[in-house]
Amino acid sequence: MFSAGMNELSAALPPGHALLSGKTPDQVLAELNKSPLFMTELEDNDDVAALQALAYEGTARENGEDFKERGNECFKAGMHADAKEFYTKGIEVLALEERRRANGEKTYHTEKARSGEGDDAEERDVEVEDDADEIARQRGVLESLYVNRAACHLALGNYRSCWTDCGLALRLNPQNVKAYYRSARALLKVGRVAEADDACARGLALDADNKPLRAVAQDIVEAAELADARARREAERKAGEKRRETLLRAALAARGIRTRTTAQPPEMEDARMRLVPDEDDPASSLSFPAVLLYPLQLESDFVKAFDETERLADHLAYILPVPWDDKGEYTPDGVECYMETAAGGLVKVGKKATLLKILSGGSVEVVDGIVRVYVVPAARAKGWIEEFKLKKAAERGGS
Repeated sequence: MFSAGMNELSAALPPGHALLSGKTPDQVLAELNKSPLFMTELEDNDDVAALQALAYEGTARENGEDFKERGNECFKAGMHADAKEFYTKGIEVLALEERRRANGEKTYHTEKARSGEGDDAEERDVEVEDDADEIARQRGVLESLYVNRAACHLALGNYRSCWTDCGLALRLNPQNVKAYYRSARALLKVGRVAEADDACARGLALDADNKPLRAVAQDIVEAAELADARARREAERKAGEKRRETLLRAALAARGIRTRTTAQPPEMEDARMRLVPDEDDPASSLSFPAVLLYPLQLESDFVKAFDETERLADHLAYILPVPWDDKGEYTPDGVECYMETAAGGLVKVGKKATLLKILSGGSVEVVDGIVRVYVVPAARAKGWIEEFKLKKAAERGGS
């Protein structure tokens, strides 16, 4: 039944189809009886089955069929939300019967029966227990209602609800091709390519020439190729980041620059330690973001890129004087610069020394990738240093 069509499938079919190809019909059916990948997350929905169906006239199957027809009319007219409601009503009626049987209860339907003879004969409704044939017919209608409601969900963009209904239909009939198609479409819509591939392959194993399935198979191949390309780009990006990080660490170690990271480093957007001009070239120079702190005024200036070959004086020349300095204390020649040591003390740094010379001295460290420099007027430096020491001593005493 399957082998001839399956052997004619083109290479464009989804990768998962290979799992089912080359098998006998019995083997294919055995595979199809296993749950598709997307159904592994499908939970028993007692809420649906437990809904109390309204007391409609007619049997459960007749009501289910009636709601199905009404839903079909709405769907053909493009009224997908209304169609969904009709299908839902039919599902409520028939799922309740399934629920009762699952709980060990017997279910019944009414049939017309004649009693009496001759002119006295009359027709009346007789309650008859559902036999295997009636139960199978009910399940057939319920299966159709699920796949039809899945079509509504697909049209409305309710993709999870779509593949959930398809899963419920496949529990009733693992050979429902429409359920495989619609679940594959819904899964593909949300990027779950492997599960879409699995569902599509199972459908094609049942109907190798199904045009909608072959169309979604092609879409799956294209989506898989795009996903692979994205994965390759992401892997290349991560490999590049790791390589640049390794080069940066090696450059810091070679220069004897100490670094430390705190539990909550500040957000600096794209400002960071890096090799410039080429992060992939170990011969490049180091560049650091830096902050100039004016502790006596509670002000600061941010330098996005401070090259190791540059001097503090190079940056002070364009930053000073600052607009808030009413007394004219902050000039390139009138300030002194200090950095905190790894031990928590202070060291005066030369304004004409390169950043590399300052950082490679061994006493200071770069915290969270930022060079921090205190800038104070020379005339007030001594008082600030004493205040700094007292504050540090108090912090150590408190700890």
